[in-house]
Amino acid sequence: MNFKQALDYVSGLGLTGQKATLDRMNYALERLGPQNKFKVIHIAGTNGKGSVCAYVSAALKSAGYKTGLFISPHIFDIRERIGINGEKISESDFARLIGRVFEISAPLTAFECLTLVAFMYFNEKGVEVAVLETGLGGRFDATNTAKNKIITAITKIGLDHEKILGDTEEKIAEEKCGIITTDITVCSNQEKPSVLNVIKNHSKKLIIPEIKELSNVNVSYTGNRFTYKGETYETRMGGHYQIENALTAIEILENCGLNIKTDDIKQGLKSAFMPARMQVVSKKPLIIVDGAHNPDGAGELLKTMEENPGFTAIVGFMRDKDYERVLSGTLKKAGKVICVTAYEGARSLSAKELYNTAKKYNDNCSYSSDLKAALETALAEDKPAFVFGSLYLAANVLKILGYDN
Repeated sequence: MNFKQALDYVSGLGLTGQKATLDRMNYALERLGPQNKFKVIHIAGTNGKGSVCAYVSAALKSAGYKTGLFISPHIFDIRERIGINGEKISESDFARLIGRVFEISAPLTAFECLTLVAFMYFNEKGVEVAVLETGLGGRFDATNTAKNKIITAITKIGLDHEKILGDTEEKIAEEKCGIITTDITVCSNQEKPSVLNVIKNHSKKLIIPEIKELSNVNVSYTGNRFTYKGETYETRMGGHYQIENALTAIEILENCGLNIKTDDIKQGLKSAFMPARMQVVSKKPLIIVDGAHNPDGAGELLKTMEENPGFTAIVGFMRDKDYERVLSGTLKKAGKVICVTAYEGARSLSAKELYNTAKKYNDNCSYSSDLKAALETALAEDKPAFVFGSLYLAANVLKILGYDN
């Protein structure tokens, strides 16, 4: 099987649609060989889990551990999901391991298939610690078949995938807490009391970042600086919400039982990067690309928007997202709104459909079938611009602007 054939096979499996169960994964793991040999740091949540994974894995690498990272979704290349010490899996290894999964003829989803590839790859390469990000939920997530967990974490809970996970934050938290099998759990300091109670009920020992220990906070688009427990940290990823993510990562690293020095944590936070997380692609005019696609994520983005009154918003969504709630909270502050199609596919909301909703929240609203033209219009305005609503949209914009490498 070559790389293209491997991609075609994964695409044909479908993302979801099968019964929520770990039976398929357990069957496949029995057929493919031994369970994971590496230690696992397991992270679930609605928003921020990808950034936390990036911080933690970068710090582990700095500390000298051979570190695996499994995340989702990818932005440009499916191989971004599986990497060791910052290097993504090669095309040849990806194709070879997909071939092994193909041979067992198990009725898997695409995410389950990729999880199996990650486990096999990390075992083969002698990974010592793997940072695993859940794909959806937690209890029945494919990554929850991992053994040897040393610490688990729950990042900020919000409403997303309600039809699958539940229609309240408490129900969603219950599903995500299904990953907790370790003695220590770390969670965001931003949880509502009702959500925090759910997490506490699942945790033997719960660690929450101490806000009283946070000081000297300096937030910017291109990176943050803050002091926590007397130590000063910097992040390459900017925005208000990255402070919360960084604190969560610090507590994970300080409580996971591994030999990690403060300097390693500082280096990890300073070097970690994930595309489409408040990514600045232009300073004059300011253009920020962000994957905010749910109300909670958009609420965090709004804090930066409010610092740039009269901004242009370029928005595109998947039709299965709660896009109206996102639009109602973000567009009223915009000077101009351009609705676009996030990508050409059945799940994507058309630019015109999106416009019919968006115009309820901003009078200066239009739509465009040409994403490149929409970007050129925003640039010509010489005003701050925010591109958000879908990671598919973010990927397409970053490709147009040459940020896909």
